[in-house]
This record gives sequence, structure tokens and C-alpha cells, in this order.
Amino acid sequence: MAMARASHLLLLRRSRKLQRVHGILDSERGSIVRHFSAIASPLPKQGKWRTSLLPLMVLVLQALIFVESVRKESEAQAISMTGTPERSFRPSWLVSLRESSRNYMCKGLYNYRTAIAVTGVNSSFSCAPVVPARLFSSGTDLPPHQEIGMPSLSPTMTEGNIAKWVKKEGDKISPGEVLCEVETDKATVEMESMEEGYLAKIIHGDGAKEIKVGEIIAVTVEEEEDIEKFKDYKAPSSDASEAPAESKSQSEPEDKEPSKGTEPKVTKADQASDSGDRIFSSPVAKKLAEDNNVPLSSMKGTGPDGRILKADIEDYLAKGSGKEATSAPGLGYVDLPNAQIRKVTANRLLKSKQTIPHYYLTVDTRVDKLIKLRSELNPIQDASSGKKISINDLVIKAAALALCKVPECNSSWMDDFTRQYHNVNINVAVQTEHGLFVPVIRNADKKGLATIADEVKQLAQRARDNSLKPEDYEGGTFTVSNLGGPFGINQFCAIVNPPQAAILAIGSAEKRVIPGAEEQLEVGSFMSATLSCDHRVIDGAIGAEWLKAFKGYIENPTSMLL
Repeated sequence: MAMARASHLLLLRRSRKLQRVHGILDSERGSIVRHFSAIASPLPKQGKWRTSLLPLMVLVLQALIFVESVRKESEAQAISMTGTPERSFRPSWLVSLRESSRNYMCKGLYNYRTAIAVTGVNSSFSCAPVVPARLFSSGTDLPPHQEIGMPSLSPTMTEGNIAKWVKKEGDKISPGEVLCEVETDKATVEMESMEEGYLAKIIHGDGAKEIKVGEIIAVTVEEEEDIEKFKDYKAPSSDASEAPAESKSQSEPEDKEPSKGTEPKVTKADQASDSGDRIFSSPVAKKLAEDNNVPLSSMKGTGPDGRILKADIEDYLAKGSGKEATSAPGLGYVDLPNAQIRKVTANRLLKSKQTIPHYYLTVDTRVDKLIKLRSELNPIQDASSGKKISINDLVIKAAALALCKVPECNSSWMDDFTRQYHNVNINVAVQTEHGLFVPVIRNADKKGLATIADEVKQLAQRARDNSLKPEDYEGGTFTVSNLGGPFGINQFCAIVNPPQAAILAIGSAEKRVIPGAEEQLEVGSFMSATLSCDHRVIDGAIGAEWLKAFKGYIENPTSMLL
């Protein structure tokens, strides 16, 4: 037996990575454990993992043979001393080594990269980190599967809607294929599959509204025969555990307090109403009430101690306010649901007016030369089958060049500093039946009028089709809003689109009689332009300087070609 042990120790000493194993195995406190790293690493390609694990598996088999020999030797010593084999005579590292080796071999078969760490051994005794290929549920009654959550498709997105599912339950999916269309806070975006498998269960179907980011919307599996097992699958819900958790947290203090005779119990809701204290409500209910302008003070909660829950707010919205019905019995009305884009627009504009110190500068620009230039360029566009150039396209070009002259207006307020952009990206306001969209023309100062005209028309059509992608509207540094050409508005003041520092409002062109040469009267076309500025970033003189540059380009449009 001693000869066998010596031979195995000799085999282990031949590995440079295991030069210290002999000292550890001889120590009663020595042990070998498996270790998994959380560092991200791609899985080895098919076929290569067998080659990378083969030396380690051979090493583990050698260790198991050695452990078995030591076990028999220990039992033999125990029998000679007590007559019965006692487990206490086994070294403390024996069980740890056997179990760790067995677990390690099992993990290797599941195509994971594995690392073994030995207590007391230097860091050179390690292999590549392990990364699970999928996120598996802990449920023991379900096969391996992946739960797909609502993705965050824009920086400001907190919840989304399912417009429609492109794939159906049971369909095979491949990487890059579109699973569904998600309505974000700004547009409708296609969500693609990241892995191959089968769509086993759709949790939220077509038209599902207000799904929080991260909430499970579907489940996929690797094997087709596992689809049937998810027929009655229900995703864990945060709202389901809300009421019990609140009940427990609210009831614990009451259970600890001893009863004092027949003193009537006063709930927290009653205390709040009597003392004018804050109203108790869950965070989800509070957020829902704020989004729908529901006064919590006019509601009575059904939760523990009168706490207002999400269900209370939903019931209130479904039934409507009874006071309004009684105050105006003959008034007919219809409640129209707000689209996600309209909710986000409302919140952003409200925040802009509340937090940004606006001021406004207006100038009238003569556009006779601009109209003449447009009439000369459009026949050239028609001959080359290009898009016609509009007055708004010329305005975008002039605004971009003015920002190059006065870069202080191409900036954002960042609290501790002001960020001045090198790129001139112009957002263009587009009104659609779904709400207000602001697609972006990137590097407008470097593009020709024909390119700008083509991009504006393409992006406007995508906005009307509700098919804009995040890259179509993110990254703007300045905004242009035109209500003159489409609607004939003479002049208006727009609200700054944060985090930008300015927005230009364009009115319609109108003819005016003005004094001409030699005391003669002449007719000219004038267009009003109003610049809304964030006073934290743009001082009044800087805003006036920008408008002066803009007016110069509008009244002398050929200078834009220089």
C-alpha cells in the first residue's frame, strides 16, 4: 500500500501546477474544492472543450485512485486498532477531495469551463473561468429554460408595451430573428432573439400595456419536447407578493404591543386623516397615482391598516370619479387612453418648464431670396429624381451653420459643468396621430440641402408609421419646430427639449408692405423666428448673436454654399 501511495505521489509531482499538492494532502487541514469564477468569458467552441478538459480529467482520475488507496490504508489501520473501520480515522481532506472531484467531472460534462482551486496553493493552479450559457429557473419541476424580460431600449425607458408578437408559441427561433415589436417611450422597436431555441410561452400577449423593464414577457427552451411543459406556466409577479409583504410589515409592530383593555384600535389610515400626516400607500400605487393625476387623499385603501395598493388605483381609474358625474349630469364625454409616447412627452415637457429658466428672443427675417433660391433648386432636383427642397430644409441648414458660428448654443447644462458639443445634430419636430416625435438629422452642418431634404422626408414617414428606431431620434443637440408652413401660425414659443439648451420656433411667411428705394413702397415676405433658450447655458447676448447669424443665412441664402 505504501508503494502505491508513493507511486501516485510521484505522478502528481511531475505536474508543475501540482508541486505543492503533496504538502497539502499530507496536512489534515488540506482540501481540494471546485471554484467557479463570475468573470464573463465566452464558452469554448464545440469540440475544443473536450481537449481543454482532458488533462484535468486524467488528473482527477489519478487523484481518485490515490484517494481510494489512502482510504483502504486508513481502514486497515482502524481495524488493527479497534477491530472496526471507523470514519474518524480518515484524513479530513479525504471526503472533500472525492466529492469535489466527482462534482467537477459532472460539471465538465455540461459544457462549462471549470476552474479548480486548492487551499493554500498559489494562483497559477487555475483554469479558464466558467460562465453559464443560460439563466435557468430554480424550479425543480420544469426543464432548463430562459426567461426573457422586457428590455430597456432607450435611456429614459422604465416600462414598455407589446405592440405585437412576430413569433408565436411553439415557433423555432434563431439568433437575430425578430421576436416581437415593443412600444417604448419614444418609438416602436423590434426585439430580436439572442439565442437559438423554441418560444415555449408568451406571458404578455399583443397589446399588453405598461410592462416594467425587466418583467418577464416570454419563456424559451432548447428542446421542442419541453414546450408542452410550459403550457400553464405563470411568471412570478411582484404585485402578488406586495399585499402579503405589506401585511407582515404592518402587523409585526401590533403583535408585539400588548393589548390594553378594551381600548379601540386606531388604524394608521385614521391617524393620518386625524393628524394630517402622510397617506400610506405602496410605491407602485403612488407611482400609478402620479402618472394618472389621482389624488390619494380622496381614496380609501383596502390594504393592511388602510394602505392604498395598486389595485385600489386601478379600480379608481376604471370606475372614474363619482363627483364629476354628479356635478355635471348632462355632460357627455369619452375617456381616451394615452399612448406611451404622449405620457413621456407630457412628463418631459412638464419637467422642462418647471426646471429650466426659459426666455425667448424673436426676430423677423425677410425670405424673398430664400424663396427664389428654392424655386431655382427644385427643378434641378426634379430632373435628377430627387426630393423637393422645402423652406424647412433651408431653415435646418441655416440653423446648423449658425450653431457653428455660435457654439455656445450647441450645449447642455450638466449641473457641475456645461457640455459643448462638436457635432451639430438637429432634431426636427414631427406631429403624428401617435404623438410628437423629434427625429434627428446628424451633422446637418456638413450635409447638402438635397441630403437634408431626403433624410427629413424619410424620418417623417417613419415617425408617422411609428417605426422609428432609437438611433433615429437620440443624440440631438438642437431642435427646430415649424408650425408656419403646415398650419399657418405666425409666431409661437416652443418649450426647450432637455437636455438641449435651445429650440427654434418657425412661423409662416407673410407679405408686408415696406419702404423701398427712392421713397417707393415694395412688398416683401417675412418669417418670424423665435428662439427659446435655457438661461443657465445661454445668456441673452449669446442668444441674440445666434439669431443674428441665423438671420444672415436666411436673408442671404447663397452664403450657406460657401
